[in-house]
Amino acid sequence: MTPREVDVHKLPAMLTALRLPSFQAHWQAFAARADDEGWSAAGFLAALAECELAERETRRIQRHLTDSRLPAGKTLATFDFEALTTVPRRRIEALAAGDWIDAGHNLVAIGNSGAGKTHILAAVGHALIEAGYRVLYARTTELVQRLQAARRDLALEAALAKLDKFHLVILDDITYAQKDQAESSVLFELIARRYETKSLAVAANQPFSAWKRVFPDEAMAVAAIDRLVHHATILEMNVDSYRRRAAEGRAGKAAAAATTTTDNPTDNHEGAQQTA
Repeated sequence: MTPREVDVHKLPAMLTALRLPSFQAHWQAFAARADDEGWSAAGFLAALAECELAERETRRIQRHLTDSRLPAGKTLATFDFEALTTVPRRRIEALAAGDWIDAGHNLVAIGNSGAGKTHILAAVGHALIEAGYRVLYARTTELVQRLQAARRDLALEAALAKLDKFHLVILDDITYAQKDQAESSVLFELIARRYETKSLAVAANQPFSAWKRVFPDEAMAVAAIDRLVHHATILEMNVDSYRRRAAEGRAGKAAAAATTTTDNPTDNHEGAQQTA
């Protein structure tokens, strides 16, 4: 086929059939630039291919972020590492690289309420998605309730298999509420299923010695903790409440601003006269 026999008007339909939306959106602009700058045919095609791949990656990240249900805004860029001296920034950035995910290892963050556990785990989750991993964030109580409902419907295996598509499942507030035998049983099945194959990240405000709230059965508690920590990075985050310190910081700034305004009434008056 020679170029004279090609019907350019069919190009949008052909690109749609080939599932190349970025080609379809940008080929005319790229073609005009190629004509102006004298690109080769191969250069023109390579530029379009790079555009397609870049926008496809952007769409993938956005789709996986939506599926992850991660809290918005909780990223490494927004975390105050100076307030959390017990966890070096380099250590968290190493976790964000994802080598531990490839090995099926776990991550456990233990600390007081408001210490920043959720933020750290969510920030690692955001970074992992950008690195190509699938992540799911869930409050433990809500996920356990969904798994219990699946068990009642004789669909627990299917529900657990659905979670297998995620390289990492983040369980927030695992020790927040007391769990009965049925709840602890499905949680244990999730932990046991992912052991050494898929990763879990857990946020807990109680030390392991107090996990009877999670697993009333002592033998089950020992077995669950053993599977979680066998190949795990444990972050000790026993510091003052991150949320309280942030609130105090905002209050301090507001008070300082109010004091500055009060201490300079002349400036305000002169400004008003100049305006008048």
